Amino acid sequence: MPNAPAPLMPDALSLAAAALPEVAALVAAATASVKARVSSGGKVSARALDAEQSAAHGLAWLATYGQALAQLYAWAGRLEAEAKLGEMEALILQIGFGEYLCQIAGGIAMSQNEVARLADLGQSWAPGPAATRLMTAGNAPSARARLVALMQDNHGRATFGASGLDDELEMIRDQFRRYADARVVPNAHGWHLRDELIPMEIITELADMGVFGLTIPEEFGGLGLSKASMVVVSEELSRGYIGVGSLGTRSEIAAELILCGGTEAQKAKWLPALATGEILPTAVFTEPNTGSDLGALRTRAVPAGDDWEVTGNKTWITHAARTHVMTLLARTDPASTDWRGLSMFLAEKTPGTAENPFPTPGMSGGEIEVLGYRGMKEYELGFDGFKVTGENLLGGVPGQGFKQLMQTFESARIQTAARAIGVAQSAVEVGMKYAEERRQFGQPLIAFPRVAGKLAMMAVEIMIARQLTYFAAWEKDHGQRCDLEAGMAKLLGARIAWASADNALQIHGGNGFALEYQISRILCDARILNIFEGAAEIQAQVIARRLLE
Repeated sequence: MPNAPAPLMPDALSLAAAALPEVAALVAAATASVKARVSSGGKVSARALDAEQSAAHGLAWLATYGQALAQLYAWAGRLEAEAKLGEMEALILQIGFGEYLCQIAGGIAMSQNEVARLADLGQSWAPGPAATRLMTAGNAPSARARLVALMQDNHGRATFGASGLDDELEMIRDQFRRYADARVVPNAHGWHLRDELIPMEIITELADMGVFGLTIPEEFGGLGLSKASMVVVSEELSRGYIGVGSLGTRSEIAAELILCGGTEAQKAKWLPALATGEILPTAVFTEPNTGSDLGALRTRAVPAGDDWEVTGNKTWITHAARTHVMTLLARTDPASTDWRGLSMFLAEKTPGTAENPFPTPGMSGGEIEVLGYRGMKEYELGFDGFKVTGENLLGGVPGQGFKQLMQTFESARIQTAARAIGVAQSAVEVGMKYAEERRQFGQPLIAFPRVAGKLAMMAVEIMIARQLTYFAAWEKDHGQRCDLEAGMAKLLGARIAWASADNALQIHGGNGFALEYQISRILCDARILNIFEGAAEIQAQVIARRLLE
């Protein structure tokens, strides 16, 4: 191709370093501008924030892009310092910066038909020389073509580009990648099509591998590993099937609740059994008319002697039938109307069967049929005088439930971001295999630039989401507040998973719409990531509030 730019920009790392302060200045100026719109008397007004929701959410996305680019640069810098920044990694860096800087300048897609533009935030930007060079040449067609060529010659690796993790975490990744390839990938589509629960033998195998006690301290029978290890495990299992990757989520949430808010007796009783998988938990928070507004919950728990009786309804409860304990959020102060009257219970139940899914007295339920994310099933639950023993009030003090739950949000959103990366990785692998094997007009699909370009951008965005998620996990492991970064990782990762699945299905053409092809399942599984653990709109609102504090 005459006059085509060279694929690789040798100075991309230094250009990225020079462009980052411009992005940071934009985020700071936009934050100040939006804050002026939504503040009253020096404090953020909830009513004004709602009225300026488009601007506030645009700010959240802009800041997320800023943090994502910062972590992509930090990743490349670490590899460079270790002499591990190869051609593939350098291309991912320059394409990622080139594309995201162009989106910042021209508009960031918050959804398929909502675009956040700098003008909406009261800003404009004249990119400096470094940013301009990256925007002009970083994501050139020749760069994408070269990246895909390297992806095709990846020596069997299931991920594209060095992750930047240490040897121990890479060993964990390799172990779970091999397990997913052997035990999950060959079976996942059949489980989905038959709408089956993940077999108990898989759960037993995961328990034997330590999945359910991964981050539980050794003193309570767990492995005592880092949140980063949890990310790697969740990513690889979700690459096989999001249902399998999500099995550990419930144990992670339950363990975090008990570690942060439980009594010593509760820790001693529940954590060892959670760690071994002897006890399977489920999270019972959402109600039919509340959605993300947990402060408006109406399910009530009233004293019955030393114990409690629960009455009310819950919905979208994952894996509810065959679990042993529910982390159940209910209102214990009947005079309250917000989060202050909520308490958390470790509510024991009897695992059900296919014939009788909810045999415990005072409890009933029915399955919610869903498009994807099927391996654990979703349920509506009803409670009518359901009994919980007094010793199972988390922390032993009522009224602490919402605060206790808030302490789990960082880990839960990091884990959800990891699941999104796994789903996106599955999409790019399935899409790439199809593009290499399917021939049209005398050549494989991957030879066509727009097909190759889709695959290249999947790989680039997956690495961006991966590094943002690793950073949030690193902060959590080092005792730093990371609700902002965890929320950003979840927000961006969910969008990338959906985009990757959608593009991989497009590569399949009409075949992608056929149920027999894996990509039809991956698309359905990817869609839920923008909804659970905080819908994208709620997540953007939370990020905006933190930025404006």
